[in-house]
Amino acid sequence: MSEATPFQRRVWDTTRQIPWGQTRSYWWVAVRAGDPYAARAVGGAMSANPFPLVVPCHRVLRQDGRLGGFGGGLPLKRRLLEIEGAWPPVAEREEDLVDSLMR
Repeated sequence: MSEATPFQRRVWDTTRQIPWGQTRSYWWVAVRAGDPYAARAVGGAMSANPFPLVVPCHRVLRQDGRLGGFGGGLPLKRRLLEIEGAWPPVAEREEDLVDSLMR
C-alpha cells in the first residue's frame, strides 16, 4: 500500500466507510474523495485495491445501479452484495448527497 497515490488512499478510506449492507456509486466515492469528476479514476483505484475485504470495493456500483467491475468477477460481487442484503441496490438520490455535503 506504500505505492498508492494520495487519491487512491482517499478513495480506499472513503470506501471503507460504506456500511455493511449499503452501496454507493463511483461518483459518490469520487465526490467524497475530493474530485467529483474522477468517477472513472475511482474505478482504477478499486482495481488496485490490495485489501478487497478490508476496503469493500464490492459495495461500489455504477451510477445506474449496475455492478460495474470487480477483480473477483461480477458473480462474486453480486453474491457478496446478496449476502449483505444490498442486492438489488436501492437507488441513490443526488439530493441526499448534496444535503449530506451541506451539513
